[in-house]
Amino acid sequence: MDSNASKATQTLGRRERNKQRVKERLYTSALTLFTEHGYDQTSIDEIAELADVARGTFFNYFQRKEDLISAWGEQRRARLAACLKEHEPASGSGCSARLEQCMCALARINEEEADLTAAMLTAWVKAGRPLLEEPYVTEIFADIVKTGREQGEIVPEADPEHVGNILRDIYLGALFRWSRQQPEVRPGALDRELRTALKLLIHGISTQPQPELRRT
Repeated sequence: MDSNASKATQTLGRRERNKQRVKERLYTSALTLFTEHGYDQTSIDEIAELADVARGTFFNYFQRKEDLISAWGEQRRARLAACLKEHEPASGSGCSARLEQCMCALARINEEEADLTAAMLTAWVKAGRPLLEEPYVTEIFADIVKTGREQGEIVPEADPEHVGNILRDIYLGALFRWSRQQPEVRPGALDRELRTALKLLIHGISTQPQPELRRT
């Protein structure tokens, strides 16, 4: 590579790094303001001011304020993947252990940024994201259940996607309730509820055999 090409590559690399830094500064500034004032109460002008860029610069990276919700969701998905990898159960652990690991990871991610999560959940729902976004948590749960069924740990009648949806519903319901609690009672509360709900789902709540449901 000649010197001119090398300089061009270095210039391009530096430009891309600068752009990434500006985008990250806008993102972190937005999250700071959302946490302090709420999503609806924060304007693009305020985000740009805190990030120390012109208002127009915001639109070079995000078409609208709502795109920050998508960025937040993507960041959380990446954190979940990393957390599941970092805290992977011991080799040979069963389906229950892997499901518990996933629930604990979700609780940890939310509890580590409790105030931000509480602020962003409202914005996420108002933007219709629960209906529009792919239910990635369902897929994670479903994959675990599918493996468990193949290994004989889960009854054959349990459809992995169906169980995955149930677990996602349990998670989101617990998350919304937790986000409305007073800050002083939040630590550990989400983790405890998710663990309890998972145990009930796995072991059931009835002490008596149940009659088979009639098919309609």
